[in-house]
Amino acid sequence: MTAPDESRAPETDPFRGNLLLEALNASDRALLAPHLERGKRARGMALFRAGEDVSHVTFPLHQTTVTLVSRMRDGRMVETATVGHEGAIGGVVSHGYLPAFSEAVVQVPGEVLRIDAVQLTRARAASSSLGDLFVRYADCLLAQVLQSVACNAVHPIEERCLRWLLTFQDRLGSPVLPVTQEMLAEMLGVRRTYLTGVIGSLQRRGLISVRRGQITILDRAKAEHAACECYGKVRDHFRSVLGAVYAESGAIVAVDPTQRHE
Repeated sequence: MTAPDESRAPETDPFRGNLLLEALNASDRALLAPHLERGKRARGMALFRAGEDVSHVTFPLHQTTVTLVSRMRDGRMVETATVGHEGAIGGVVSHGYLPAFSEAVVQVPGEVLRIDAVQLTRARAASSSLGDLFVRYADCLLAQVLQSVACNAVHPIEERCLRWLLTFQDRLGSPVLPVTQEMLAEMLGVRRTYLTGVIGSLQRRGLISVRRGQITILDRAKAEHAACECYGKVRDHFRSVLGAVYAESGAIVAVDPTQRHE
C-alpha cells in the first residue's frame, strides 16, 4: 500500500514549483485548483507499485524527483524515466485507477501536489488546452522511456551513467547531486562493485567528483560531449514538443508549448 498523504496548508500560488502546472492558463488552473492536495514525500517512498491501481496523478515540486523503475524477479531494478518539477507521474494519459506497470520511487524528497486521477480526466475533457498540454507531456515521457530502452541495450555503461547524471541535474538545477553509488548502480541495473570502476574512470577523466552521498558534475560541457546521444535526443524532444526552456546550467526552467524551440 502507498503511504498516506501528509497535508499542509497551501501556498499563495498553489501551482508554484511545478513547471507543467505553471504553464496552465487561468481557466485551466481554476479547473484543477479545488482538487489539488499538497504533501511531502520521503526518499524511497513508492507513489505506486506494479499491479496497484493508480488513483492519483502526482506533480513533484521544486527539487522533488521521482524515478519510474522496472523491478525484476531477483529484486534488481532499472530506471526507465526520471520525473521532476517539469512534469507529472501516474495516470497522465489513462483515466486513472488502472493497474500500474512499473514502480514510481521518490529519489529526492520534498513537496508534491497531487490530484485524483478521475478529477484530472474530467478537467482534461472540459478543456482542450489542458488536454493538449498533458498529451504533449505524455509524448515526452514516452520518448524518455523508449530512449532509455535503446540506451540500455546498445550504449556503454560510462555513457549511460553520464546520461543519467545529466538528466538528474536538469531536474535539480544543481551540479551537486544527492546520489549514492548504491542508488546509481540500482538505476543503471548493474552491481555496485562494477559501478565503482565506472565511477573511477569518470573521475580520472575530470568529469565528476564523488563524496559520501553525492556526485558532482565538474564540467557539464565535457560531460554532455562524453554522454551518449540519448541525452540530447530526449532533451531536444522536450524542447520541440513541450516547449521546454533550459538554462545554461542545464536546468529546465520553464514549459511553454506555444513557444516550441526547434
